[in-house]
Amino acid sequence: MLRLSDEHWDRIRGHFPEENVPDSRPGRKPIPTRRVLEAVLWILNTGAQWYMLPQGYPNYKTVHRRFQQWCEKDVLRQVLTDLANALRDQGEIDEWEAFIDATFASAKGGGDAIGPTRRGKGVKIMAIVDRHGLPLSVSTHAANHHEVTLVQLSFDFYMIEAKPERLIGDKAYDSDELDARLEQQGVEMIAPHQSKAQDTGWPTAAPLRSTLAGRTLLRLAAMETAATRALGVLRRKLPRLCPARIHLHDA
Repeated sequence: MLRLSDEHWDRIRGHFPEENVPDSRPGRKPIPTRRVLEAVLWILNTGAQWYMLPQGYPNYKTVHRRFQQWCEKDVLRQVLTDLANALRDQGEIDEWEAFIDATFASAKGGGDAIGPTRRGKGVKIMAIVDRHGLPLSVSTHAANHHEVTLVQLSFDFYMIEAKPERLIGDKAYDSDELDARLEQQGVEMIAPHQSKAQDTGWPTAAPLRSTLAGRTLLRLAAMETAATRALGVLRRKLPRLCPARIHLHDA
């Protein structure tokens, strides 16, 4: 069973509207928010379906309904933003240099915000992480959009106030227009040039070594199923963000 400590709960409880309902209000009292949140965290941690909630938690229908209400009101996003800024103030998040990447998630059944591609119907899961691999923004978009056009949208889900001074990505983010747009916001985009990599026939790692000089690159593990919203439940499990370092080798 997953339980929140008293310290953790006291840190975030003020964000939940149910905690601000006066005890004198008539009518049936809602199930304690803390128990519902623990059930939601169990689902997110295990990737299980809602009906598989253990009996020690509230009824899964109640948990799912409250979770959807929190998502609609951006409650969970406010919680994550508050925690991220607190970690930044404590020096646990280093946002000076961040990394961006995307992965394709198949959604053969279609649905809202599902885009058709040569790989089939699906979504793109975009993530920005700090230099230690800690997520600063995770969002989903229709898969028929190029990564370059989704960078600014990813910043709409950024969890801390200050944007990174440097944003590093692979050759999919090589765009003069994107470079200029981010430069106006004080962000330097670093990505290997697509034309150079294509013309010379270098292996994938070669232009990254020369362009990024051994900086950390983000890689997202492949997702088996899709998410339908930025802070919604992933039907199986959240991707692991695994930073990998490419080292320079002397000739």
